[in-house]
Amino acid sequence: MTAPLKSGAATGPRTGGPWRRRVRSRTRLRGGAPLPLLVPALIGLVFLVLPLLALLVRAPWSSMPELLTSEEVWQALRLSLICATAATAVSMVIGVPLAWLLARVEFPGRGLVRALVTLPLVLPPVVGGVALLMALGRNGVVGQWLDSWFGITLPFTTTGVILAEAFVAMPFLVISVEGTLRAADPRYEEAATTLGASRFTAFRRVTLPLIAPGIAAGAVLAWARALGEFGATITFAGNFPGRTQTMPLAVYLALQSDPQAAVALSLVLLAVSIAVLAGLRDRWMTTS
Repeated sequence: MTAPLKSGAATGPRTGGPWRRRVRSRTRLRGGAPLPLLVPALIGLVFLVLPLLALLVRAPWSSMPELLTSEEVWQALRLSLICATAATAVSMVIGVPLAWLLARVEFPGRGLVRALVTLPLVLPPVVGGVALLMALGRNGVVGQWLDSWFGITLPFTTTGVILAEAFVAMPFLVISVEGTLRAADPRYEEAATTLGASRFTAFRRVTLPLIAPGIAAGAVLAWARALGEFGATITFAGNFPGRTQTMPLAVYLALQSDPQAAVALSLVLLAVSIAVLAGLRDRWMTTS
């Protein structure tokens, strides 16, 4: 007696599931790539990979431990890690509520607000630094009042580094969290409110656990962007060793006096970037 087929088993060309996906994969492999597309694709791949390989080839591997343990490099590395982490924390505190507002609340001009929030993504970082100076500098729109009323001066300080990095990194967090919120079912929040929970309690007890993966992904992206920030930092906070000189600024300075140290620091930033991509591979790098 023949055993009955299980539900969902592959029985032929009309059946979906893994069998059909394997067939489509084999079809794509057999199709090949036309030469007019293959050649520029390979050129693009070489263009993107070759500089990174050159960095590895020219790296001073024998003197790498000495370079990375020097006082100047260690100061820049420590300051970069502290400032990037603090900037990410600032981005999470104010960026997650902003993402919730854009995803859950209908209000006039929401599209304009979203455009303004994402503007630092395309704004030249140096322009962002100038804008921060005009707003928070000693003679800035807000900075003059901070200086005269509270004696707070932000430019050319470690706090200025954190603010500059948060300015350019927070949009990555907002975009990631907003996308996750739009994908999450709002009926869970509505059910919590009908049971007597306030909107904030529903957000804290229901929404946050649902969007935790999106927050984590956005935080990692924001941290990596803050770690590599250069233009806004050097414009708004300057380049003072031990106080505002982060790793990208140290690379720029070392390239003029000690190229080997610049390569060593660049490799550290490259390793961080690879680690970020590896950590986000399940979210951003999918295969079909």
